[in-house]
Amino acid sequence: MSKSSPSFTCTACGATSRKWQGRCDACGAWNTIVEEAPLSAGPKSLGHKGRTIPLTDLATEEAPPPRASSGIEELDRVLGGGLVPASAILVGGDPGIGKSTLLLQAAASFARTGLKILYISGEEAAAQVRMRAQRLGLQEAPVGLGAETNLRDILTTLDAERPALAIIDSIQTMWLDTVEAAPGSVSQVRAAAHELVTFAKKRGVAVILVGHVTKEGQIAGPRVVEHMVDTVLYFEGERGHQFRILRAVKNRFGPADEIGVFEMTGNGLAQVTNPSALFLSDRDRPAPGSAVFAGIEGTRPVLTEIQALVAPSPLGTPRRTVVGLESGRLSTILAVLEARCGIPFTGLDVFLNVAGGLRVNEPAADLAVAAALLSAREDVAIPPNMVLFGEISLSGALRPVGQTENRLKEASKLGFQQATLPTGSKTAGETGMSLRTMPDLTAFVGEMFGAG
Repeated sequence: MSKSSPSFTCTACGATSRKWQGRCDACGAWNTIVEEAPLSAGPKSLGHKGRTIPLTDLATEEAPPPRASSGIEELDRVLGGGLVPASAILVGGDPGIGKSTLLLQAAASFARTGLKILYISGEEAAAQVRMRAQRLGLQEAPVGLGAETNLRDILTTLDAERPALAIIDSIQTMWLDTVEAAPGSVSQVRAAAHELVTFAKKRGVAVILVGHVTKEGQIAGPRVVEHMVDTVLYFEGERGHQFRILRAVKNRFGPADEIGVFEMTGNGLAQVTNPSALFLSDRDRPAPGSAVFAGIEGTRPVLTEIQALVAPSPLGTPRRTVVGLESGRLSTILAVLEARCGIPFTGLDVFLNVAGGLRVNEPAADLAVAAALLSAREDVAIPPNMVLFGEISLSGALRPVGQTENRLKEASKLGFQQATLPTGSKTAGETGMSLRTMPDLTAFVGEMFGAG
């Protein structure tokens, strides 16, 4: 028998190739190509016909899947309303961010509702998990605890116990004896995830997998693991900051981009039911370089403070430091301000930060970012009772954004009295706020800062 040729897979995007190379042709990442064990090609031909697949029409009515509530409202919100039976969930985050703490609290909360919960740890001994449970005050919760990395033994245990939820911490430590590769390799991660997801669907057991992340913040291993599961959650936040954001980037049973906000305390993670008030709690008095952005995270309006600092640069190339926002978006806004409004930032260092550790991805933050930059450059404070939102086009025009009413209602509830937004924004009903509409960035600069 001829030996099968080796296969090479990119750990960043999952693309395969016949030979090793330094750069992946599919995603452009460097040094991500690794060799994996070849998969079976299957039979050369089918000896008999298969069965006919039953078909239904699009009008078939099925009841929505039942959900189990954990009692942690922020977690249930991110899951789309609760835990769906037979679902597979992947949770990723930086080391030490609090993934194991959150899942242990979730396991205890689910178990208190009467569900049978198993927590399988492949990274820590059972004694270490028990010590964490005692520190969190969860030692009395009826959670089944196990420490094992052999996937065959884990699946046998799950089949015998038939829990409602099994938490696997983490998928990178699991190994399958039928795959000749080291634990954590592409082949093992893919095979272990496939076996666990298949078991979840066949036995009706919900499975939560913990995944390590790379230096770029992506879940380690091929991206095909994210395609296997029903829900992908990322646990975000700075280790030195008390806030943690649980964000759904994929959810087959609920809205994507939904977030849950938690605060790290001495007794574990405490949920934050009103994140807007918490993110704005440090705004004692108005200061140059500060602007409040009314954003939307999933289905929830969230108000955050965008801070900017502009100072003369002693370097030949000025620095551009961004935290909580894409650096390319900052470069675009600076270019529009210089080209369309005649406000240069040459020779100036620019530092931009989203307060509270939140990461803003929607382009509606453009106007608030521009306002913070101009406020810092001109040393003029923006009124403390004003919120801003709107997208900036390359021509300098301001484009309306969606869910304007929800943004204004959240701002009004927190005591804001003014709002600056693009012309043409849909505002049905009385908001109780003074609205200032701007057609383009030049008009905004002229009215707010007396230039342009």
